[in-house]
Amino acid sequence: MLKLLFSNFTAEWTSAGMVFLVAAIAGRFASEGMNAVQWAGALTAVLGSITVAVAVRVWPSSGGLSAREED
Repeated sequence: MLKLLFSNFTAEWTSAGMVFLVAAIAGRFASEGMNAVQWAGALTAVLGSITVAVAVRVWPSSGGLSAREED
């Protein structure tokens, strides 16, 4: 069960869901009216969630780490 929870598949879909959720929340508040500081915060949140989604897809998966022997 933990293998599925921490798999690449779950990380990719969770990060994509985060992008969708953050954009939806920012859009909802934008429709009600926001000032410039709130717009900047919403833009930062959306760009941050996109950055996380890209990092999850680009970051190399660890195929198992082994200890390095020292001479």
